[in-house]
Amino acid sequence: MNNKHTNTKKIRLLALLCAVVLPACQSQGAAPASTPSASPAAAQAQVLAEPVPVSYSKDDENIDWKAASPNYIELSAAGADIKGAGAAAKDRTLTINAAGTYVLSGIWDGGQIVVDAPKEDKVWLVLNGVEITSKVSAAIYVKQADKTIVTLQEGTKNTVTDAAKYTVVDSSTDEPNAAIYSKDDLTINGTGALTVRGNYNNGVTSKDDLRITGGAITVSAADDGIMGKDLVAFKAGTILIEAAGDGIKSTNDTEAAKGIIHVDGGTFQIKAGKDGMQAAASVQVNGGTFAISSGGGSASAAAKSEAGGGMKGDMPGGMKGGFPGQAEGGAPGGTNGEGGARADKPVTSEAANQPKSSAQSDDAAAETASGKAVKAGTAIAIAKGTFSIDSADDAIHSNQSIAIAGGDFSIASGDDGIHADSSILISGGKIQITKSYEGIESSDITLAGGEIHVTASDDGINIGGGADGSSTNGRAGQNKLNSSSAGNKLTITGGSIYVNASGDGLDSNGSILMSGGTVYVNGPTMNGNGALDYDGSFELTGGLLVAAGSAGMAQAPSDSSTQSSILMTYPQAQKAGTKVELKDKNGKTLASYTPEKSFQTIVIGSPELTKDTAYSLYTGEAKTVDFTASGAVTWLNENGVTTARSSGPGGFGGGPGGGGNPGEPGGKRGPAEMSRP
Repeated sequence: MNNKHTNTKKIRLLALLCAVVLPACQSQGAAPASTPSASPAAAQAQVLAEPVPVSYSKDDENIDWKAASPNYIELSAAGADIKGAGAAAKDRTLTINAAGTYVLSGIWDGGQIVVDAPKEDKVWLVLNGVEITSKVSAAIYVKQADKTIVTLQEGTKNTVTDAAKYTVVDSSTDEPNAAIYSKDDLTINGTGALTVRGNYNNGVTSKDDLRITGGAITVSAADDGIMGKDLVAFKAGTILIEAAGDGIKSTNDTEAAKGIIHVDGGTFQIKAGKDGMQAAASVQVNGGTFAISSGGGSASAAAKSEAGGGMKGDMPGGMKGGFPGQAEGGAPGGTNGEGGARADKPVTSEAANQPKSSAQSDDAAAETASGKAVKAGTAIAIAKGTFSIDSADDAIHSNQSIAIAGGDFSIASGDDGIHADSSILISGGKIQITKSYEGIESSDITLAGGEIHVTASDDGINIGGGADGSSTNGRAGQNKLNSSSAGNKLTITGGSIYVNASGDGLDSNGSILMSGGTVYVNGPTMNGNGALDYDGSFELTGGLLVAAGSAGMAQAPSDSSTQSSILMTYPQAQKAGTKVELKDKNGKTLASYTPEKSFQTIVIGSPELTKDTAYSLYTGEAKTVDFTASGAVTWLNENGVTTARSSGPGGFGGGPGGGGNPGEPGGKRGPAEMSRP
């Protein structure tokens, strides 16, 4: 790929991302630019640069064809009855060779519409109750025109079907390869209905820009549903797609400001054997309602396996892996339970069982098996919209960055809920990830607003470095993150965040900075993971943090935090549904939480916790312990304040990323290892 084009493309796409997301960030009350140690993800949304606009011309929305001196063409078994100029029929092929408006009606069985006009001409096709079925090629084939507009006349039903095997195709370019195929710009508008059956390969394809501003459009395709090489843009309409390949696709990955899917509105129901929406560059959503099933849905995803067969891998100074023991509902050693190994199986999807057309390009054949709902090569920016997603692979995935400023999301994923290789910024919206392997994953995540609920069979929110460790066993998507953990960071400045994770709740292969917002974590019940897990530091300077989980690998925020916290370790696990309350000496409740799973430790960090002040902790309505806060972190057990012992090299929790509180020589042991009075 040309590096100059690539760099220019990245700069302009970042500008476009900012243009879409920044206004919504401001309206949602995102953290100001002065927030200490602002992460790259937050900084990206604050960069101002020249945007790359996606606009609609008057032609794109004009449906008043009667004022345009139309030519009328009636199609039938007897032939084409043409009233007007600019069109001619021969051998069941109707060719339009000049600019103008052409109103088509009737049944054209075994026929084809070809637009072959001068390259500066605009051609307007009005589908006024028409059935076009080609037995040799594309049903509508735009060979040349400056732009072709297809209007769906109000109150009409129109059907376009191509051949299952083409006898007329350019083998050097694989053209045409869709029921509606255009080598130039294509627009579909109107209020009527259109059914497209792509039996050979794609449903609707434009080699340039494709804009849809209205209509009720139903597409079935042997491969991709709707594709625009440079741009696919939607302003309105009802779109139903069932495709063995990708639902909506834009493929230009060599030119700046192209390869874009842009949605301003509309209603979408997409069932795709591969990706629901895939853009070589960016996906931008300013509105719309989406129901997307990709790769057969989350139930068809490949089973996941922890690295090391139940241990979460090794690390300097000690072992982070799970402890042998009885998993809930599983055999000893964690097999089948939380943290246990599960057998891998090949990625499966509806597309895998579909016969491939000879027209499918080498590039398409070489694509990695993918069942993502929304995927972009560079950036995803979502300002508004309602999303219901059931995906075999990641629900929302970018090879670089994701910015979400608003919207309502219901996500069930067989892999990650939201994944970006470089950065994620969430500043608004309501996100419900009801099923995932890892909920939200990137090298740099900033949570600045919105309401986020995450349920994950592994880590809830994960900051990774290098290749995604979980993907080394063949996990769908094979996600790769930034190679260095030095800059990896989870930054929380606002929003309400709820995590229910069988692995780590908040997991950073780097650091965590929390200065605002509210975070509740239902962490793991097995000792091989922790409600909080970080390798560098956890600087708590504001907000409310409550994290409950197992004891074996438990961590608290760092001693260098400016806001106080406590970590309470119980002598045995507490039952799910046991309420925990932190009260001051006057009986005022400062924090209250009822974990949904059994737990043996709980971390509470609150702005109302201050050093040298008396507090009480209640568990299940009974007072558990009275204590005086002793510093940035107060370590508690049932007898009162205790301390965390340092462990030497090789012990559990020793060295960077150990199970205790980083910052002490050799690391501190987790609460399960602490001495009790």
